[in-house]
Amino acid sequence: MDRTFLLAGAVAGLIAVGFGAFGAHGLRERLTPDMLAVFETGVRYHMYHALALLLTAALAPRLPGKAIVAAGWLFVAGITLFSGSLYVLAVTGVRIFGAITPIGGVAFLAGWAALAIAAL
Repeated sequence: MDRTFLLAGAVAGLIAVGFGAFGAHGLRERLTPDMLAVFETGVRYHMYHALALLLTAALAPRLPGKAIVAAGWLFVAGITLFSGSLYVLAVTGVRIFGAITPIGGVAFLAGWAALAIAAL
């Protein structure tokens, strides 16, 4: 799993940097300041959790068990649901996507809890 989470973290980081640049240069003139802030929040949490995936990959060989694996997959789910829903909300303005965001936030919290359990 360590290679899987290393790959996921690297790809997530790549996408986060790309989306950050896209938001800063391609969306600044197209989105309202409020929607640009929503997009930037998605990018920020995306990058934080790309780094969390890299940490999970680094720790996986030292912390065998289900908790470390759960942490990695929960971080992936959180990036997809939290950041993904914010990206779509910001670009489309369709507010229903905001209802998905808290599910991603819970996935992030559960991922950090699973990482803590793995450490125990």
